[in-house]
Amino acid sequence: MNQQYEQELLDSWQERQEYAEQMIPMLGKLYREKAVEFTILGKPLLGASTIEIIKAHRSVRLHREQKLKVRYSWSLLERLTHMELAPATIDLGQLAYGYYHEDRAQGLDIKDYLERELADILNTQDDHQAQDVVLYGFGRIGRLLARLLINRQGKNNKMRLRAIVVRGGKDGDLEKRASLLRRDSVHGPFNGSITVDNERSALKANGAFIQVIYADKPEDVDYTQYGINHALVIDNTGAWRDEEGLGRHLKAKGAAKVLLTAPGKGDIKNIVYGVNHGDIELSDSIMSAASCTTNAITPVLKAIDEAFGIDNGHVETVHSYTNDQNLIDNYHKADRRGRSAPMNMVITETGAAKAVSKAYPKLKGKLTGNAIRVPTPNVSMAILNLNLDKEASKEEINEFLREKSLFSDMQEQIDFTASTEIVSTDLVGSRAACVVDSQATITSGNRATLYLWYDNEFGYSCQVVRVAMAMSGLTFKTLPQW
Repeated sequence: MNQQYEQELLDSWQERQEYAEQMIPMLGKLYREKAVEFTILGKPLLGASTIEIIKAHRSVRLHREQKLKVRYSWSLLERLTHMELAPATIDLGQLAYGYYHEDRAQGLDIKDYLERELADILNTQDDHQAQDVVLYGFGRIGRLLARLLINRQGKNNKMRLRAIVVRGGKDGDLEKRASLLRRDSVHGPFNGSITVDNERSALKANGAFIQVIYADKPEDVDYTQYGINHALVIDNTGAWRDEEGLGRHLKAKGAAKVLLTAPGKGDIKNIVYGVNHGDIELSDSIMSAASCTTNAITPVLKAIDEAFGIDNGHVETVHSYTNDQNLIDNYHKADRRGRSAPMNMVITETGAAKAVSKAYPKLKGKLTGNAIRVPTPNVSMAILNLNLDKEASKEEINEFLREKSLFSDMQEQIDFTASTEIVSTDLVGSRAACVVDSQATITSGNRATLYLWYDNEFGYSCQVVRVAMAMSGLTFKTLPQW
C-alpha cells in the first residue's frame, strides 16, 4: 500500500512538473511577441521557474475551495498561443479556476470561453509606443530597476532601457558596473548574460544594448547622439527632489520626463501606484514615486480607512540599514546615523507617515511616525497602530485584507501571508509593496495593530516600474474581470 501511494505521489509530481516545463516557453513567447503577461492570483509568471509555477498553483488551494491543477492552466495557455491578443495582464489562475471549478463556462469549450472572457483584447491593434528609459544613477535601486527592465526585454517590449548615467569614467569602471549588476549579496545573481563593450562604452544584457554615459550634471547630457529620444529619466540618486533641481534633466537633449525614486518636495506629485496613480497625466513631466515605506503603508491604510474608517494612528517602521548610514562609527550630519549600522538599532525619523497624505489626502494630520534602523541589509516592517471609527475583530480585518490581496485593484500592492513561521529573509524578492502578516494582527475594540513586511529595495523598485509605465501611457487591461 505504501509503495502504491509513493508511486502515485511521484506520478502526480512528475505530471505537474512536465506541464509546468511546457508552460515556460509559451509564457515567454506570449510576452516577447505580444506583450501579454500572466499571473496566478497576482503572482507573476514571467521568468518563473518550473518549481515557481507549481508553487503558484499550490497557493490557490490556500485561498479557494479547490486546488488548481497545472494541466488546467496549461490547457488554457496552449489555446491562447493561437489567439491574436493585445498587450495585457491575464490572471491565468482566475481564468482556469473559473473554467474548471466555477459555473462560468456555461457549457462553452475552451476556445469560446476564452473569446468571451478576453473579448476586450482580441483582434485589436496595439497602438502603444515604445518608451526609451534612462537610469540616472546606478546604486541599489538603479541596479534593481535595470534588472526589472532587462527582464522585460523582447521585440515587443515597450519599456526599453537605453542608457545609464553615472559619474566617473576611470579605467575598469564598466567592468565594476557590470559586476555589481551581475552579482548582488542580497538579491542573488542576475538572471541572464552580461558583457562589457568597452569600445562603445556600453553593457549588453540579454540582448539589450545599454549605453553607459558619464556626466557630472544632468543638463550636460545629449541623449540624442545615442539615438535616444523623448526619454523618461528615472533619477535614483536623490540629489535633487524639487522641481527646480529635477527640471535640470529636462534641459538635456532627448529627455522628456523625469521620475524621482524618493519623496518629492513642493508641488511634485508623489505617486503610490495602486492608490493615486489615477492622478498621473500624460502631460506631467516631473513626478515622484514616493518612498519605499510610503508605498508599503499607503495601500493598506487606504483600504482600511475605506472599510473601517481611521480616526488616527501611529506608524513605526523597523527598517533595514541603508547606504546613508555609516559602516562604522563616524561623523554624520543626522542624529544617531553616524553610529555603526551593522552593530546597532538606531532610532531615527521618517517622513512616511506625513507623506501618506500626499497620495491619500483623507489621512492628512491623522498619523504620526518614527523609525528604527536595524542591522539587516534588506526587508523592513511597518507597524500600524490604528484607532478605527468602528470595532473590528482580527478575523474581520484579516479576511478583508486577504480579499484585497487577491481580488481587487490593489492585488499588486498588497500581499498576504498566514504563515506563523515567516521571517524577514523569506520576503527578499517580494514584488508587492507590502505583505500583511495576518498572524501578527492584534485588535481590541476599535483599536487595531497591523504588521506589514516589505522588501524596501525590490518591492519598491517594482512600484517604480509601475509608475514609469503609467507615465509613459503604457497601461494595459488586467483580465479576466470578475
